[in-house]
Amino acid sequence: MKKVKNWSVWIALMCFAGLMQNYSCTGKSGTTTATGEELKSVAPDTAWHELFNGTDLTGWQHVGDGFMTVEGGIIQTHGGMGLLYWTGGKIGNCILHVEWRMEKENSNSGVFVRIPVEPKEAWMPVYYGHEIQVDNHPELSGEDEYHATGQIYAMTKPLAQAWKPGPEWNTFDITLDGPRTVVYLNGVKVTDYTDGDPIPERKFDFEPFPGPRPDSGYFGLQNHGEHDVVFYRKVALKKLLPK
Repeated sequence: MKKVKNWSVWIALMCFAGLMQNYSCTGKSGTTTATGEELKSVAPDTAWHELFNGTDLTGWQHVGDGFMTVEGGIIQTHGGMGLLYWTGGKIGNCILHVEWRMEKENSNSGVFVRIPVEPKEAWMPVYYGHEIQVDNHPELSGEDEYHATGQIYAMTKPLAQAWKPGPEWNTFDITLDGPRTVVYLNGVKVTDYTDGDPIPERKFDFEPFPGPRPDSGYFGLQNHGEHDVVFYRKVALKKLLPK
């Protein structure tokens, strides 16, 4: 190897080597807790970055009603409706890994992506972002399969049913690839949507408005209401390699 005279290049190469040495494609190891600036610092970056540190809500901000707490390494929703969003900036061209479970047989929550601007209240993300829904039984509230777990809320129909009963841990792996959103629920592909694909007409005033979403946006976790307690224990992100 030729001697590297530029120290900034040398440091970047060493950081990259360290990331590659610790890389884990499962997201269970080789992870770091990251800020938005750190996610931009090394490229290509194939490491998993923990966005929730397992201790507190550093790097997150809550808007709207209710609140979130951390106990035993797990985020718990309280009341609502509100949103806990990551303050590290917009994300895109990445895989977002989220582990969650419900308190009882069924609860309501969601993982929001492609939020166009930093949220100041809880309804803007509903109307103008994409919500990856958490609701195993939408029929209990008069809604249909377009509102079921793993769907882009009110926009996509399930490709499969893969949710586990409420109190069991479930996993989302959400790929944001340019305008395309692919959702795996417990390892099964349940949603594959590209901006501009046909969507059903809007049925309720609490559904999102049609229209394009940004390739990169803010993301967050919803606390839906007093009787919809959901727990989150892992939130991690990995960049997609350039095509």
